[in-house]
Amino acid sequence: MPTTADADATEFPGAASVDAAITSRRSIRRFLPTPVSRATIEAILQVSARAPSGTNTQPWQVHVLTGAARQRLSARLAAAYDDPAQEAQHTEEYAYYPRQWVSPYIDRRRKVGWDLYGLLGIAKGDKAAMHAQHRRNYLFFDAPVGLIFTIDRIMELGSWLDYGMFLQNIMVAARARGLDTCPQAAFCQFHRIIEDELGLGPQQQVVCGMSLGWADPVAIENTLVTERVPVSEFARFLA
Repeated sequence: MPTTADADATEFPGAASVDAAITSRRSIRRFLPTPVSRATIEAILQVSARAPSGTNTQPWQVHVLTGAARQRLSARLAAAYDDPAQEAQHTEEYAYYPRQWVSPYIDRRRKVGWDLYGLLGIAKGDKAAMHAQHRRNYLFFDAPVGLIFTIDRIMELGSWLDYGMFLQNIMVAARARGLDTCPQAAFCQFHRIIEDELGLGPQQQVVCGMSLGWADPVAIENTLVTERVPVSEFARFLA
């Protein structure tokens, strides 16, 4: 018997390629060293800039790091993360996660964490292995391209919502080209190092980072596929 998805695909055949780019997006945690051309990066950013924003403010600012620039930033961030005294001096400027976790959010968070650690063979309580895995964030998971996103401090919450749509566009546009990404809030802790390394002005605030490149097809961590609740659990239809 045909499903709702089958009927939708028949009615809107052009949607298949868009849906494929969206549904195949995953957070990749190990990349190949294969370079991504500047032309491809610029094309992704150009199409992504069609994201909507309130009164067309376009609040996004992107810092693209490759080669030595990416390596320098990664080295400084990893060194700070490895030094307990240094790490304690760095805190996020904004709360990405809730101050107090409640169900169902804490349950989903724990599941994805243990699913990843399970694939990597990291046992509960193995702090050294957990530290080493989290440290890979600051190496952009070996991706050839690192992206740091900033916003002017004068902008308010609405512009941050707009920013999320821009970030999603980048990830979907990358998938359409066979590339993968990993959006990363981990960079926010070390915003002062990033500001110094990139020469950011005092008006710029770090939003997040992102790894961009070609997924390593044999890396076990890249087999992780996170779950999504069905539409019936988060949507109400009123008529």
